[in-house]
Amino acid sequence: MRGDSSALVLNADFRPLSYFPLSLWPWQDAVKAVFLDRVNIVSEYDEEVRSPTFAMKLPSVIALKQYVPLSRRPAFTRFNVFLRDRFACQYCGDSPGTAELTFDHVIPRSRGGLTSWDNVVAACSSCNLVKGNRLPLDCGMVPATSPVEPSNHQLQNNGRAFPPNYLHESWRDFLYWDSELEQG
Repeated sequence: MRGDSSALVLNADFRPLSYFPLSLWPWQDAVKAVFLDRVNIVSEYDEEVRSPTFAMKLPSVIALKQYVPLSRRPAFTRFNVFLRDRFACQYCGDSPGTAELTFDHVIPRSRGGLTSWDNVVAACSSCNLVKGNRLPLDCGMVPATSPVEPSNHQLQNNGRAFPPNYLHESWRDFLYWDSELEQG
């Protein structure tokens, strides 16, 4: 079971370092960080690790003691383009999954378009093939949203909509602390 005992890593402000992918450390790294006095334990699993002279519950949530500032600008990667566009084709709106998702140059490279935040959108393979190297107005395929460079905050917000397959109950308070509560 220890293989699944990852620790959610929070920044010193008690927000996850990253939502997508979720900032997790293997239990071994979490324990090491505790011993090096780099983190505070916020929550623990029931499971323990033991040595002949010591026992400790595995940390399930840890917070860094030193605040780590996020980079000001997100990296321009295929994954971040998909995340900005919420893993949906910007032409037809389908969400085919990352294996079928491609990226498309709104202004094709053959027509002087650049590979940049403001010219690349997520597209399904079918739409990408149909659009080809034509301009949006020439083929009647205009992206649903204009491509722009997102902020880290926007990417983090979008990432919250795609929770990982496994969320330990002790993590939930820190992942959704700023979401609206249900009344009633």
